[in-house]
Amino acid sequence: MAITLTEAAKLSNDVLLQGVIETIVKESPILQFMPFTEIVGNALTYNREKTLPTAEWHAPNDDWVTSPAITFDQLTATLKILGQNADVDNYIKATRSNIQDIEAAIIELTAKAVRHEFEQRFLYGNSATDANQMDGIIKLIDTGTASDQLIAAGATGATLTLAMIDQLIDAVLGGLPDMLLMSKRSRRKLNALARAAGSNLEVGTGKLGEFVQLYNGIPIGINDWILNAHTVAGSVETLYTGATNSTIYALKFGEGALCGITGPGGLQVEPIGAMETKDAARTRIKWYVGIADFSKVKRAALIGVQD
Repeated sequence: MAITLTEAAKLSNDVLLQGVIETIVKESPILQFMPFTEIVGNALTYNREKTLPTAEWHAPNDDWVTSPAITFDQLTATLKILGQNADVDNYIKATRSNIQDIEAAIIELTAKAVRHEFEQRFLYGNSATDANQMDGIIKLIDTGTASDQLIAAGATGATLTLAMIDQLIDAVLGGLPDMLLMSKRSRRKLNALARAAGSNLEVGTGKLGEFVQLYNGIPIGINDWILNAHTVAGSVETLYTGATNSTIYALKFGEGALCGITGPGGLQVEPIGAMETKDAARTRIKWYVGIADFSKVKRAALIGVQD
């Protein structure tokens, strides 16, 4: 069973862990929406539908011809190790904690660093260039290769239109996407397009009770790590720097779509205790984590988005 980090925190009696999860999830629409399934072992091997059989109409007494065999792609999602140590000097903790809890502040900042790194690699992670990273959605969708899940605003990019957003949504099959993920620049442009059309984007309530904008009922997620500098040539992405293009992603989350995987225990906060070589105490935040892409038609990307 896959559950979000927010729901997982409710099942824990560890107050420190609950606080770290709250810090990580609070400003991350990805981690608010995407569920994680716990696996045993260091990887999950799964079959993804590649081709379907055919069905035919028959007359009485017809010979029934068997359709071509169903085929699958066998894929493996590997757990990667994400984390950092939060070291608190005992002298500083003893002499500077009268105004603010130094240890709590350092752990909070470390948790934010973990969140930032996850959000970056959720997009741009590539195990081929760094074996320690998980593969991000740019590699999973493969924005460098033409496909039905890749919508190009233009051969080298073009100004965003509402029709492009509608086409992106329609590229996700099996229901509406759970989120439109974009940069703040793209969100500003989408707001301007909505106002020019005589309306404003809808406003709803997010997972934590915060206000979120919606397009046709679909939550808009903002990721500060989406670059507005992608290079598009021949209607595919060739680089992530050097130009002025951005990308908008339509994502469906869940065990049959885009789903996180995690090791036993999920996100962990481990008190290491006193350090041997210096007068300090260490708390380790660690997460064995990855992404499984169960269906190619449950996510899509609109590339070449210009302001």
